[in-house]
Amino acid sequence: MGIHWLFVTTAVVVFVQSYLYKKRGLKHIHYTRFFSEQAVFEGGCIDMVEVISNRKLLPVPWLRLESRINANLQFGSQANLTIVDDQFHRSLFSLMSFQKITRRHKVYCAKRGHYYMKTVSFTNGDLLGIDHSSKTHEVFASVIVYPKLIPTSDIPYPSTSWQGDVAVRRWIVDDPFVFAGVRDYAAGDSMRSINWKATARTGELMISKKDYTADPKLMIYLNFDETEDIWLPIKNEALIEKGISLAASMAQQAISQGIPTGFGCNSYIVEPFEKQLPIKSSVRIDPGSGKNQLQYILETLAKVKIDRSMNFNQFLSEDLEEKTTGKDIVIITALVSDKMNERCRVLTANGNSVSFVPLEMTGAEQEGGEDDRKYEKSHC
Repeated sequence: MGIHWLFVTTAVVVFVQSYLYKKRGLKHIHYTRFFSEQAVFEGGCIDMVEVISNRKLLPVPWLRLESRINANLQFGSQANLTIVDDQFHRSLFSLMSFQKITRRHKVYCAKRGHYYMKTVSFTNGDLLGIDHSSKTHEVFASVIVYPKLIPTSDIPYPSTSWQGDVAVRRWIVDDPFVFAGVRDYAAGDSMRSINWKATARTGELMISKKDYTADPKLMIYLNFDETEDIWLPIKNEALIEKGISLAASMAQQAISQGIPTGFGCNSYIVEPFEKQLPIKSSVRIDPGSGKNQLQYILETLAKVKIDRSMNFNQFLSEDLEEKTTGKDIVIITALVSDKMNERCRVLTANGNSVSFVPLEMTGAEQEGGEDDRKYEKSHC
């Protein structure tokens, strides 16, 4: 009789605890996650932080969190973290009453992009593992990975006026810092302009002659065309990625020198959870200076798709229609066609300077850099 009641009591306890955890196990579980940095350059390391708390008296013997994370965000090996197919991440927790746990996961950012996580699945079970319950919650987290910057010495700069104070005649701006010799005194000249050394040497009043200097506004254009046929897909994605890194590096260098810089390309961007329109607009950022402008360009380059909104000839035609003038245009391109050259001649006639930066892969780049990426990941 005693054994009978023992079995009955055990069965009731097992049933009650199973029912209790199924109904109450996921109640008052609070979970957040975020990245330690909002933005990082390709090849950089950041932390993904998980914070989970059990805000009730009932302890949670085990809780599994599952979410899908892009494979370009590579997590290091860690206890209580399982990664399936490089994308599905499972974290296992055990929570006492009113306990909070914070975990930090090292993440290697292998490729530029805008990465975001929207949902996480919670699975909870009872003490004996007899039953479990699951729920899905929206827990948003995102990080922007900027393109990898190329060392200044490796940037194939074109020979254009935006690289320095190169004297030109189309900006009629008298620059007091650009000395261009001396001339004879003329009525109306300011006394401050007298060159006293030259005056003493010649015995006549001589005036310091100032030249005109450029007020450059740089536009960096990236051509996504491998062929003029808009319907053909981009095959050499690595080449376009190099162009994106070149554009980012040139923008960083120019803005650091105080040159107003903009960017444009014949691709497009799609923001998270934004409906993609059937007609895609090209990417254009007007020239600007300062930290915010550089951040805007880098974010745009991080988000831009390896695809085309139009061919590059049509992109340049937009400049002709807008009567663009007074710009130093640098075109990063793997393809130069007769139609492109013709549009560039018109842009030059309209008061712009146009130069090309050839986009091509070196022998080492063609062999790939997978070993380098593995090396960098191991040092996160």
